[in-house]
Amino acid sequence: MVAAGAQGTDEAEAKARGMTANDAVVSVRDLDVMFRRGGRDLHAVRGVSFDVMPGEIVGVVGESGSGKSVLGLSLLGLLPRDPAPVVGGSAVVCGVDMVSASAEERRVVRKRNLGAVFQDPMTSLNPTMRVGKQIVEAAGSKAEAMRLLDAVGIPEPARRFTQYPHELSGGLRQRVMIALAIAGNPQLVIADEPTTALDVTVQAQILALLRELASELHCAFVFVTHDLGVASQLADHIAVMYGGRIAEFGDSESVLHRPAHPYTVGLLESRLTLRTDREHQLPTLPGEPPDPRAHPPGCAFAPRCALREDGCVAGPPALRPAGSHDGLAACIRLGEHRRLAMTAPAPNWPRQETTLADYGSPSDSALVIKGVTKSFMLRGGRRRKKLQALRGVDLEVVRGGSVALVGESGCGKSTLLRVVAGLMKYNDGELIVGEGTRPQIVFQDAGASLTPWMTIGELIGERLHDQNIGRNARRDRVAEALNLVGLPTEVAKAKPVQLSGGQRQRAALARAIIVPPALLLCDEPTSALDVSLAATALNLIGRLRRELGMSVLFVTHDLSAARVVADRIAVMYLGRIVEFGPAEDVCSAPVHPYTRILLDSVPGPVTTHVPLSGDPASPVDPPPGCAFHPRCPVTYDDCSVTDPRAAGLTDGRTVSCLRVNDGDSKEIAIDLTAVRHSDNNTPESRRAVG
Repeated sequence: MVAAGAQGTDEAEAKARGMTANDAVVSVRDLDVMFRRGGRDLHAVRGVSFDVMPGEIVGVVGESGSGKSVLGLSLLGLLPRDPAPVVGGSAVVCGVDMVSASAEERRVVRKRNLGAVFQDPMTSLNPTMRVGKQIVEAAGSKAEAMRLLDAVGIPEPARRFTQYPHELSGGLRQRVMIALAIAGNPQLVIADEPTTALDVTVQAQILALLRELASELHCAFVFVTHDLGVASQLADHIAVMYGGRIAEFGDSESVLHRPAHPYTVGLLESRLTLRTDREHQLPTLPGEPPDPRAHPPGCAFAPRCALREDGCVAGPPALRPAGSHDGLAACIRLGEHRRLAMTAPAPNWPRQETTLADYGSPSDSALVIKGVTKSFMLRGGRRRKKLQALRGVDLEVVRGGSVALVGESGCGKSTLLRVVAGLMKYNDGELIVGEGTRPQIVFQDAGASLTPWMTIGELIGERLHDQNIGRNARRDRVAEALNLVGLPTEVAKAKPVQLSGGQRQRAALARAIIVPPALLLCDEPTSALDVSLAATALNLIGRLRRELGMSVLFVTHDLSAARVVADRIAVMYLGRIVEFGPAEDVCSAPVHPYTRILLDSVPGPVTTHVPLSGDPASPVDPPPGCAFHPRCPVTYDDCSVTDPRAAGLTDGRTVSCLRVNDGDSKEIAIDLTAVRHSDNNTPESRRAVG
């Protein structure tokens, strides 16, 4: 990537790489995009300049509202037309300026030279058309469509060809979108948050696929994401955006390990990893991202920066040599970021973690689940099929404890949460909720769970209707709940659409805890949040748990978040819990092969992903024996016929695996090193390793 913050730097780097401006697939100069909403100007992109060369993968990172997606849409020539934005500068893609070109010229470039992969494939795929027909439209023939399905790693392409999008998993739908994106052998693919809602295993597969395609097709990628771990695993170069501008860019290794801009430092410090200190509150960036309707003067990050000085507001800082690496950064105090204090010194967590001795006494339990099953009858064809979402779940959450449920999509996590919340009836088993107010649930998309025409105060106060209190007392209780989650009282008068994503998530938490529940249920509440907002939400949940004495059942596919928020982790696969134990032990010394592979799939600079073949087994037709055995890299012959029972270990864990016997987990630690480096990962070779 060659940035054009300064003409001399641009030319020097291009010359050093033996390139000219004409070599660039993308050449953006002083791009400026402004929308007009309600009589006010919304400045989304402000003076951005950069180049992308053939075969390069450029990661564009930053918080929501930083201008990443608008930049991607500008390159595609797909900016909204009603109302039409005011666009300045140029965005030359494959020789055509997508800013000044006619609609027909932009359409031709998109057809011949561009591909796009968006966050939610269901909004891009036609739900009424079979997958194969949609790819044929782009590829030109069935033979080519079948080749593309195979190229993106879709198993049984002939069967998938005849299916509709809703019949595919999220990972398969995203692979179909990638097949569509590369159907015309594009020179550039814009990928806008394509892995945000995916499980870590599917995410790892998609990232590996994109990297392989970039190499084979010599195609450039612009990859938009808020996850620095994802960017580090995929991108050659990283551009960090803030307030519509590029704050820093350079090669991935430099930006991630030697950041120059205080904002980049803040993003990196906020990011959760499997090594994050669990004994302290998570570091977060103070304040909120700038309002694009009223950017602060000078450096947009100055109001949140601990290094700000009077010169920071004099004017927007220009991109200049970073000093700590060969890239550029827009800061007048480069080299001083090591002094940056993101937040006040974080106090120790009074974690009061639950221990093995806390488990086993129903009177001390907030939730006891014994052998719970849940199935759904599916209509279609002459025969009705049964989907077995939960297949005998045993779980306990002690009073004041916190348990995280982790696993791939379709494993039953959210179904179990809805059963506990009383939103679904279970078929068999026993479910006991401890004394206290009924469980309250916080959903992944707070915006969708808050009634849009009601004010935040009305939504929160709604839960007080069955309490005999007056209007003033209700208003005070609402203000108290808002204060608990760190929102000002004025927010009570706002409607959900007027709040940021992080504020809406806090409002949803305030609604859940205004009448403190004995058990708080959280369904992926941080998966779509920026790293700093996610850390803030996890800190908030931990603080509310301590102050209100709540128990927490937290559903997530992010094992780093699970390790921080929970005392114990339950790993689910195909409707059953396959490993359950102390959070630190599960993450540092996993016993079940599935847990080990989930942890190895967490994105990061040093990820050494163990290939996990295939998709999760179908809950309509579960395999005999161990449900995980068709995908397991270390199997016994008996795994295909014997259903493993849960075995208790001396460290307080229970594991459902034939490789595990009652006793010390040290005896059954699984070494996947040989599998990782094996050239022949066949069932026979896996069995030999086992």
